[in-house]
Amino acid sequence: MSASTPKKNSFFGGAAILTAGIIIVKLIGALYKIPLGSILTDAGFADFNTAYNIYSLLIIISTGGLPVALSKMVSEANSLGRGNQVHKVFQLALVAFCVLGTISFLIMAVFPAQLAGLMNNSRSYWSILALAPAVFFICPMSALRGYFQGHSLMTPTAVSQIIEAVCKLAVGLVLASILTSREVDESLAAAGAILGVSVGCLLGMVYMLFCYRGHRAHLRPSNDVPGDTREILTTLAKLAIPITLGSSIIAATNILDTSILMDRLQEALGCTEDAARNLKGVYDKTLTLYNLPSSFMVPLTASVIPAVSAARAVRNYRQGAQISETTLRTTALLALPAGVGLFALGEPIIRLLYPSTDVELAGWMLSVLGLASICVCFMLVSNSIMQAHKLVTLPMVTTLLGCVLKLVVGYWLIGNPDIGVKGGAVSTVVCFGLIAVLDLIIIKRTLPRSLSYVRVFVKPAGAAAVMGLAAWAIYGLLSRLLTELKPFQTLAEDGAPLLNEAGAAILSWRGNALAVMAAIGVAVVIYFALILLTRAISKEDLALMPKGDKIARLLHIQ
Repeated sequence: MSASTPKKNSFFGGAAILTAGIIIVKLIGALYKIPLGSILTDAGFADFNTAYNIYSLLIIISTGGLPVALSKMVSEANSLGRGNQVHKVFQLALVAFCVLGTISFLIMAVFPAQLAGLMNNSRSYWSILALAPAVFFICPMSALRGYFQGHSLMTPTAVSQIIEAVCKLAVGLVLASILTSREVDESLAAAGAILGVSVGCLLGMVYMLFCYRGHRAHLRPSNDVPGDTREILTTLAKLAIPITLGSSIIAATNILDTSILMDRLQEALGCTEDAARNLKGVYDKTLTLYNLPSSFMVPLTASVIPAVSAARAVRNYRQGAQISETTLRTTALLALPAGVGLFALGEPIIRLLYPSTDVELAGWMLSVLGLASICVCFMLVSNSIMQAHKLVTLPMVTTLLGCVLKLVVGYWLIGNPDIGVKGGAVSTVVCFGLIAVLDLIIIKRTLPRSLSYVRVFVKPAGAAAVMGLAAWAIYGLLSRLLTELKPFQTLAEDGAPLLNEAGAAILSWRGNALAVMAAIGVAVVIYFALILLTRAISKEDLALMPKGDKIARLLHIQ
């Protein structure tokens, strides 16, 4: 299959393609973010993430709701055979994207010092400037992704994401390494690392334009009369604005949360700006790992909206409800073990990936954030389900309530000398826990077919709990054997250790690494076995996946 003539996918076929793409992107991202955390100082890593929070807010304002609205309108028009309507909707959306992208670019390019000042981190200036081009390039690329997702064509999106990730890795890590080796200022090294994002967005946009050109060349002529321009723009706005506002609430909260954290550390606890940057850098490293599980929800959120919209367009409401329920069950199967794993192995994972940081502090926060990651996954998928069922305002309301609570709790906890930066992790659990619970209650009460949350949650939760206990126990046993007892360390004749301090540190790291890898490997096997034994996934769920019937027969699922 050529890039120019992508093959159309079913709901879970598209999700499978996006999942494969996301896995590749996340593996590349791990090869980027984890070494980057070691190349940059904690303070430099804080500068990097401060700029990225600003970028994320502007991206969501520019593209947050429009791709969803576009994919929904394209899917509905395409299911009715209205090719001219599809083309006009896309053209109008593309113009809107480009206008918003230009405005966002100018904000970052013209006012980097002012933005850095608002974040209480003046050293993030260069990183903000380096990200300015990316905020423009991603806007037309997002329009093209929405167009292809509306056609249930997920391959272009997956490939463009891989292109972005590869460029970010190649350009960002190389520049960060070169600048660090030349002992330039840590804020400039962070800017070099983040410049790869801008390069990746540019090349991703070029690839999507190539795919669009090829796709248009193979479309059959259509005789339908497209709708009025004002009517199309009004529909786009009605769908996009609530979604954008809901998404912007989280991004804006991250901005305020960063500013509050830096301010409270400096004002309430008396830290210098550099000391606050270091503490925020430790926190940001835990956030990098905490965000991984929610990244794997992207295929579900991208696929459920056009799939449910297409079912509702032909008045097949039962199928729309079935897709929604299956999506929630799939979310539980993926999110619960990931979050429980981070909770059980928070400190060992930090010791493995970021040994030079404050391992005890970061490990505690990662364990807490593991619980929050479960809630984030359900929030993202629940919001998409509600949006697909035309409940676009309610996710905005629940998100606002949770984020207000996060800011209040974070302000109070971070200013407490006994808690400090740990308050950021605790407030995150409180925020997304509330949002997820409210979203699930709304879905239960509003979908046309009653959902069984017992069926959705109980079996995956039980399997994840057993898996977490096993991972914790196996790590504890192996780490004692490999780290505390040091079976590989030999002694001199006088009983003194032959290893110097550096050698002992390497030995300890290797012991921890072996224990973590073994614990994760056994945990995965246990979880998969329990899922099969308890029949946590049904034959009906597998029927929506590519080769689902064959998978069901192979696994003896009735």
